[in-house]
Amino acid sequence: MSASNKNIRLLSFSDLEAYFETLGEKKFRARQVYEWIWTRQAHSFEAMTNLSKDLRLKLQENFTLPALTVDTTQYSADGTVKSRFRTWDKHLVEGVLIPTDERKTACVSSQIGCSLSCKFCATGYMDRKRNLDFDEIFDEVVLINQQSEKVYNKKLTNIVFMGMGEPLLNYKNVLKAIERISSPDGLGMSPRRITVSTAGVAKMIKQLGDD
Repeated sequence: MSASNKNIRLLSFSDLEAYFETLGEKKFRARQVYEWIWTRQAHSFEAMTNLSKDLRLKLQENFTLPALTVDTTQYSADGTVKSRFRTWDKHLVEGVLIPTDERKTACVSSQIGCSLSCKFCATGYMDRKRNLDFDEIFDEVVLINQQSEKVYNKKLTNIVFMGMGEPLLNYKNVLKAIERISSPDGLGMSPRRITVSTAGVAKMIKQLGDD
């Protein structure tokens, strides 16, 4: 496996173990890095302070660690927090924190633009640029959760895929994002609190039910 300039978050745990073996490092290094990426949501190799400086430099030479950043944020009178996020390649996507007394819900995007052209949706008038990778969707949830904790002193309780794009046309990344979000070494959110909304891609609805 060539690791040059590869997004390290796209590697599985076993990929990380194999990589560290090629360096002559112990396998537990993979667990350390995996926890920094997904549990602690580190966005730089320098932050991984339980690794040696030489090992952090080696990771920096061979991998990238991109992340969404908050471009702008709007606070509404009803408590809604709407954010525009910037991707590593300078595209913009939207996410919304929707608060109620009982719930704090993240509305997240799955694509940059959309190809369905639904008349009821503003995103339908935008060309689809690309799918969001699963780690970018994960970042949306992390950033909105941080907003929820900052504004309301409460963690997210729910997630809905009702932002930009059709989730079922980015099926693999959406499912992998849900896996990371619900994993104990990710955000640990129950899958029962995650809703995938669709405009109606029939064959993918059946597959989602089967999976």
